[in-house]
Amino acid sequence: MEWRTDWGLRGRMVLTILLLGGLYVVFLAVLWTAFQSLLVVVLLFGSFSLVQFFYSDRLALWSMGASEVDPTEYPELHRSVDRLAQQADLPKPTVAVAETSMPNAFATGRSQDTSTVCVTAGLLQTLDREELDGVIAHELAHIKNRDVAVMTIASFLSTIAFLIVRWGWFFGGGHNRRGNPSIFVAIAVSLVVWVVSFLLVRALSRYREYAADRGGALITGNPGALASALVTIDGRMDRVPKEDLREQAEMNAFFVIPIDRGFVGRIARTHPPTEKRVAKLRDLERELEI
Repeated sequence: MEWRTDWGLRGRMVLTILLLGGLYVVFLAVLWTAFQSLLVVVLLFGSFSLVQFFYSDRLALWSMGASEVDPTEYPELHRSVDRLAQQADLPKPTVAVAETSMPNAFATGRSQDTSTVCVTAGLLQTLDREELDGVIAHELAHIKNRDVAVMTIASFLSTIAFLIVRWGWFFGGGHNRRGNPSIFVAIAVSLVVWVVSFLLVRALSRYREYAADRGGALITGNPGALASALVTIDGRMDRVPKEDLREQAEMNAFFVIPIDRGFVGRIARTHPPTEKRVAKLRDLERELEI
């Protein structure tokens, strides 16, 4: 299938990234003023960015309790990934399985050559072959679009802002009456940056989910299979034990279907509503039939 660009969606993503960029320029300027040293800011951001960029994939797999599997353990899964990676014109990613009853999948890795597609045991037990292909193709579309790297970079300064809000009071001397006033200003600005970037990053994540849905449907040529898989997974999420949901809540941005149970889940939504995703896939299905 032809890999076509959704220019409306791309325009919204570019606008969101520009807004994040402007916000982060102001944030860096405030930090430079607060710390009164460009070297401190560079060392702080440089060291943290290297760790996040090079080890976020391992942390994601570790947090899910996922492990790499070989073709002798999951031959059908490997055959699907092999075939779909070829159709997407991608190097075959590492294949991993997480032993959890939650039916879901995610992709991770900083580049197309170092990517991993992880599915859960619950997903393998829930979907039929065509639906599973649709989900895998969706994750491969994330890899093709370099979404993991984009989201890691986009959320980087948001993470820094959160850490400053959380720990800045202590390190700035807030525990005594003669704390550094410039540090307190940095904490206040960090709080604003974190809240605004929180909303912008999640908007960007939702846009990229639509793009991955479209890309995955074009890889398989079967938008209906992915739509069916999304409905099936969404319906099964209600039956996943609450303990399982709490343990995996931090992985929302990576999942094919988010965990949006509870108040925190709703305000931190990283994916569009399933019904809207399915509607777009049905529209694409009709478009391909013409």
